Amino acid sequence: MSSIPTNASLFFLHIFGFLLYLSIFCPSIFAQGGPPYYTNDPGTPGNLQWEINLGYMPFLYPDSSITHTPDVDINFGLGDRIQLTYENAWLRAADPSPAKYGLGQDQLGVKWRFYESIVSGFAISIFPQLSVNNPNDSVERGITPRGASLILPVEFSKKLGPVHANWEGGYNLVHKGPDGWLAGLVIGHDFNDRLEIDAEFYSLGTFHRGRNQETLAGGLRYKIHPPFILLIMAGRSLRPAGPTQPFFVGYFGMQFLLPPHPFEKE
Repeated sequence: MSSIPTNASLFFLHIFGFLLYLSIFCPSIFAQGGPPYYTNDPGTPGNLQWEINLGYMPFLYPDSSITHTPDVDINFGLGDRIQLTYENAWLRAADPSPAKYGLGQDQLGVKWRFYESIVSGFAISIFPQLSVNNPNDSVERGITPRGASLILPVEFSKKLGPVHANWEGGYNLVHKGPDGWLAGLVIGHDFNDRLEIDAEFYSLGTFHRGRNQETLAGGLRYKIHPPFILLIMAGRSLRPAGPTQPFFVGYFGMQFLLPPHPFEKE
């Protein structure tokens, strides 16, 4: 059942619309998925290169919260088109009983950018990711789900004149739980050689309509100095806040590109 957006939702909608306007009418548009955003893109670190993301990720609901303190996302390039990924987080869960702490699920992934055209600016990748529990008591304390899951997404990147857009869609196979889906879109503007500002629409859920969640967010990447890139994102659910609809989501962290090398010109 649809709902009327709140003032905060309208604020983020205005940001998203402004960036969409920039993507259509400004000449230097660039957007990229991956941290600090939930949507991934076909990009990989490069042969024998590391991309390490360390971030604080809050998910705040009216009567509960889950925070990644921190979230650790490690990526390694094999050749120019393959990326190996490991991600996990130290979780803090409050609902609203005393906070519980525990290690999250290990997420293991392999990204393969199997198509890329320099002429058309179009690229496609697949990025299967397996999430499994660690041998600790996070499940018993209700911090992590009981079953493993396998995400099977496809990422697209297409340059349309001044527009560069990344979008992703996929299926989520869940053991001991309902299967689901995910979809995301990132657009943005590269204001100069260091600062990129983006907007993201991201949606996920199960195949039961009441379990869906759509978020709208704005964020930035700021290239401080090799190998450091500042990552910031903030947003909220498009629906009124509730037990499954956050009134705030965010990412505040740093990206490290190793070994250090000059930033590429966009």
